Amino acid sequence: MSDTKNPLLTQEPPITAPASTISLATQQGRKRRRILPSTSPKFIVGACIVVAIVLFAIIAPIFSQDPRSTANPALQPPSAEHWLGTTKLGNDMFAQLAIGAQGSLLIGVTAGSIAIILSLLFGVLAGYLGGWREDGLALLTNVMIVIPGLPLVMVIASFVPQRSWQLVAFVLGITSWAGAAYVLRLQTRSLRTRDYVYASKVAGERSFRVILVEIMPNLLPLLAAQFLFAIIFAILGEAGLSYLGLGPNSSITWGSILNDAQSGQALGRGAWWWFVPPGLMIALLGAGLSLINFAIDEVINPKLRNAPEAARRVRKAAKTKGVTA
Repeated sequence: MSDTKNPLLTQEPPITAPASTISLATQQGRKRRRILPSTSPKFIVGACIVVAIVLFAIIAPIFSQDPRSTANPALQPPSAEHWLGTTKLGNDMFAQLAIGAQGSLLIGVTAGSIAIILSLLFGVLAGYLGGWREDGLALLTNVMIVIPGLPLVMVIASFVPQRSWQLVAFVLGITSWAGAAYVLRLQTRSLRTRDYVYASKVAGERSFRVILVEIMPNLLPLLAAQFLFAIIFAILGEAGLSYLGLGPNSSITWGSILNDAQSGQALGRGAWWWFVPPGLMIALLGAGLSLINFAIDEVINPKLRNAPEAARRVRKAAKTKGVTA
């Protein structure tokens, strides 16, 4: 019998991918999972805070009394009847806090929307068009950056005796767009030199479609971060204006509650329930939006996303070196 083996009976070892390839694919999968903001503890905590405040602003006014009612006893501390006490005029603080949440959120979202629209017009258009048109739009942006926003708002508000929340939101919006427009212009200038943008232009696509389809999707994380920052600025700006007596006249906001507490000498009377809740709500909302903004920044900037892991590796290496020594 021949010693040669039948090639059909010969079993070849299964072909496996190199270990380096498998580890690389695993690392890429982990990186894709890490860039999702939902996996970030900052995003989860910030979203929970913001959603809770929004639900409070929607649901709480349904179960509270008239915030302008003066039928209650004045300066009553928190009790079962009045959960957050009453003001100097007998207004229920829980009702005022709930209605004030609606006013502050409306002003913040409206002013943020106005600011982001203006920043898109002056930032993205300037960065995409280039040439003298970019220089003209950039000049207007630089002028608005130089002009201080909050003092300008105070001057405008002081000349208008009857101020609605829409007017305050509009003034805050038109004075807070320049910084975002500058950042968007620089990013758009970088994106307009990409190959896929050139390919769209060569294919005969209109400028509007190139901006909307090719450039805007790459700016969404940055736009979200700038929008949240504009909301924070508007809410804090309205609170400052209302505390100085320059806020909306006919609307209740957290800032107007603080102004009433200051004029009613709540601190001297020991009525902490008059000024602590609105101040705490402003701080919580600002913290929640800031945490979401930080999570979005980690999506935009990989260095921020990888910094905690790199720090852990350095500490682990230092401990290992210490044990080995």
